[in-house]
Formats: sequence, C-alpha cells, structure tokens
Amino acid sequence: MALQILILISGLILVILGANFLVEGASSIARRAGLSEFVIGLTIVGIGTSAPEMVVSFIGAIEGNSAISVGNIVGSNIFNILLILGVVAFINPIVINRDNQRRDIPINLFITVLLILLGFKHTIFGVGEDCLSRFDGALFLLLFALYLFISFRSASAEDTQSPAEKPPMKTVIAVLAVVLGLASLILGGKVFMGSAEKIARMIGVSDKFIAITVLAGGTSLPELATSVVAAMKKKDQMALGNIIGSTTSNVLLILGGSALIHPLSFAAMNKVDMGVFLVSSILLLTCSYTGKKKCLDKGEGAVFLLLFAGYIAWLIYTM
Repeated sequence: MALQILILISGLILVILGANFLVEGASSIARRAGLSEFVIGLTIVGIGTSAPEMVVSFIGAIEGNSAISVGNIVGSNIFNILLILGVVAFINPIVINRDNQRRDIPINLFITVLLILLGFKHTIFGVGEDCLSRFDGALFLLLFALYLFISFRSASAEDTQSPAEKPPMKTVIAVLAVVLGLASLILGGKVFMGSAEKIARMIGVSDKFIAITVLAGGTSLPELATSVVAAMKKKDQMALGNIIGSTTSNVLLILGGSALIHPLSFAAMNKVDMGVFLVSSILLLTCSYTGKKKCLDKGEGAVFLLLFAGYIAWLIYTM
C-alpha cells in the first residue's frame, strides 16, 4: 500500500508539473496574440488545466472504464465550481461581467443539463441506453468548437489590451514548454490512474468513488492553484474564466472525445452525484443575479463550500 501511495503521489506531481508547463507556455503564446484575461482563462488556461482530466478520462475510455472517465469529470466539475470558486470568493470577490452573466454561465448550465439528458436517455426518456454514444461525443466536440469561436469573436478591443503580469516567454521556449507539459501529463496521468485503481482494489471501494474524489480532486489541483494565484493578484476574470473554461472543456472536449474513443456508460452514477453536479451549475447562475450586484462574494462562497463539504461527507458515509 505504501509503495502504491508513493507511486500515486509521483504521478500526481508529474501531472501538476506538466499542467504548469503547459499553461505557462500556452499563456505566453496567447498573450503575444493580444488576448484578454478572461479569454486566456477560458481557453488557454482553462483547457490547459483540464489536461490532467483529459489524460485520465481518455485512458479510462481506452481501457473501457466508464466509471473512471465519467466520475472524474463529474467530480472535477463539482470541485471546480463548489470548492475552487468558493475558496477564490473568500480570497477576493469575483466580479461577474455582462458576458459572464448572459452567456458564459448560462452556457455552463446548458452543457450540464445536456450531459444529464444524453447520459440518462433510457432513465429519462425510455430510449436507448444510459450512456454517451459516439454520436453524442461528436455533438459535444462540435459544440465545443462553436463555443470557442463565439468566445474569440466576442472579445472586445478593450479586453484584449489587458497588460500581462510578466513578460511572456519567447515563442520557441513557450512551444517547448507546451510539448514538455503534454509529455509530463501523459506519463503522470497513466502512472496516477494505474496506482489509484490498485489502491481502490486494495481498500475495496468502487472505481466511481476513487474517480469522483481522489482522481477528480487531484486533477483539479492545477485549476485550484491557477485560480488562487489569479485571485491573489486580483485577476478575478482570469480565475473565473479558468473555471468556466475548465468545466466546459471537461464536458464538451474531454467527455466528447472519450465517448468517441468508447461509448461511456452512466451506470455507476447515481441521482445524488448528478444532482450535486446540476445544483452547482444552477447555484453559480443564481449567484450571478443575487447578493452583491455582479459579484460572487464571501457569503456566496461560503454557500458553495458548505454544499461541497456536505457532498464529500455523503460520499464518505456511503463508501
């Protein structure tokens, strides 16, 4: 057991280092292109910090382990919204602009609802099976491409002139950082997931439990670190963009790609898991219209953290 824990930690370190290299390199490339903080957070940083989830879920799909692929993404999105935004709101209130309120946050809720409807086709509509098919995966990837197109098209000239905290890397160095980051992510993800599955078998818990707690929490660490640093530097739009970009990427890009590799069964997911998943997105949308105007403040952050703590307590109780 001790050896597997050391292997698990080693894999996680590789994943986090890989994500950091990827984000730094990709962010430098994006800044040289003159993108806004929110768009950088939404696309480059959001997708980059979702790379650990991508590696874990893709490997799960290749190995036919739907519980790992789906549980990792559901758990990661719950971590992202409830835990990370809750923590960030405590550090520094998150300003929610007009585009966040009317486009980005509602789209996040729409994607969540769409995933539940397609994942539970038989339970809800009595047709097909409770799984994401390859057709569903292709649809998700098309929606992801459309969302990226809309996000880049809607970036205002004023937004794109936000200065960077530090000079970006030289282009060659940035590209090398991206390549090194991807290599570290792939290796670390394989090591991390293999060790996590062995530990799960040793202690007798399900793959879903490991995916929705250990894997989701571990692969969400890059989002946590990035968002906390951004909040401390009072770059709340980058922090918010990181989380929205990550949750969007998790569902549309990662689950879409995973379903193309192998149809994903939702048999391991239950009503509580998906209920918390849905409530977290509804809560984010609700808070964008309530409380302190156009701001996610400490009080709302506390609500996010309490709901997250309650969910983790329920998982442990039912383990």
